Amino acid sequence: MRNSKHKYETGVIHGRFQVLHNDHIKYLLAGKELCSHLIIGITNPDPSFTKDSEANPHRSTPLANPLTYYERYVMVQAALLEQGLSLSEFSIVPFPINVPELIQYYVPMDAIFFLTIYDNWGRQKKEYFNALGLKIYVLWEVPLEKKGLSSNDIREFMIKEEAWEHLVPNSVAKFLKEWDIAQRLKEIGSK
Repeated sequence: MRNSKHKYETGVIHGRFQVLHNDHIKYLLAGKELCSHLIIGITNPDPSFTKDSEANPHRSTPLANPLTYYERYVMVQAALLEQGLSLSEFSIVPFPINVPELIQYYVPMDAIFFLTIYDNWGRQKKEYFNALGLKIYVLWEVPLEKKGLSSNDIREFMIKEEAWEHLVPNSVAKFLKEWDIAQRLKEIGSK
């Protein structure tokens, strides 16, 4: 049942979250502001769903995907709880954006699908959603140079042992250190 302060009952939002950073939180909360229940789809949930895309070729590399689905699930959940949301306000599911015909098996297709567009990859995803006949709500569309934080930059800071903790929620920084993601990134990069 839709809460009267929300425009939609159920919204779907998605991302790789490799690693979840403060601008991801702004994005997730912008979607949550519009719906009673937010379903967060984690893209590239495993290597079988990680495919090359001409619109954004770097996103399929091992260095761009160091975290498991489970690790990202834990980070997203902890970060949203840290923001004051309750578990009843959101769900987290795999989201096979690279195989759009499978999306129907993971989320309700009658929900509103939130997007942000920065580049050709964002436009490609909008085309996927349009082809599926989904209801789309573009949260914002800005040029790539105005995007803000990038997980790629944060991963680079971790590899170079530069400060990165201030760019992610406290709960996320704790997990990334506990899991020694900086070392994992160095090992992936040396292969």
